[in-house]
Amino acid sequence: MNQPAHQARQYRYYELVMSAFVTVLICSNLIGPAKIAQIDLPLLGVVTFGAGALFFPISYVFGDILTEVYGYARARKVIWAGFAGLAFASFMAAVVVALPPAPFWDHQGAYEIAFGSTWRIVLASMFAYFCGEFVNSYVLAKMKILTAGKWLWTRTIGSTIFGEAVDSALFYPLAFYGAGIIPDDKLPVVMLAQFLIKVGVEVVFTPVTYVVVNALKRAEHEDYYDRNTDFSPFTLKT
Repeated sequence: MNQPAHQARQYRYYELVMSAFVTVLICSNLIGPAKIAQIDLPLLGVVTFGAGALFFPISYVFGDILTEVYGYARARKVIWAGFAGLAFASFMAAVVVALPPAPFWDHQGAYEIAFGSTWRIVLASMFAYFCGEFVNSYVLAKMKILTAGKWLWTRTIGSTIFGEAVDSALFYPLAFYGAGIIPDDKLPVVMLAQFLIKVGVEVVFTPVTYVVVNALKRAEHEDYYDRNTDFSPFTLKT
């Protein structure tokens, strides 16, 4: 049930879900990209991907939960919190990597591989995240109205398809095109593989999403519909 603007709702678990979202987001961006994995899938064959792709979609699961239960405006605040967390983590990593190592510390090279990244990749990642998360939240909010709150799986998976498509389409060309890290002619293949993995993770987590969404709706006495919402990403009003 929607609340009038002057009645600020207090929620029991909103901050907890926000914390989980930001934690998964920062970990998947800080830890995952350091390793390139390769697996042989039955239908797709050999697939090479950044290991973070397995966990980054979980942030979309939390984004779906936030929008479905608390509405777009409150999800928007969490997306901005995640953006701020990514910015600080990137800044901290750059500063720590740049600090001169002690003469007896022999792990600078490994540390740079794990946590060092060019600003082009960092900025591309943050921009793609920003656009993809807002597209995901917007599509889910609109689909919830169109479906009258039915068929949750259609909007969790549907919104993820749009959000992850935007994320992948922005990140890889902005980060790697012409950089010589990934051959330009291989970028579409890498983008498609990453997209399919991320959407696949969302599909696998759909039963968990149902359980968490239903539990939160009961606990919070909230099931928000964004009928009169300002969908601008550049405001924090709820």
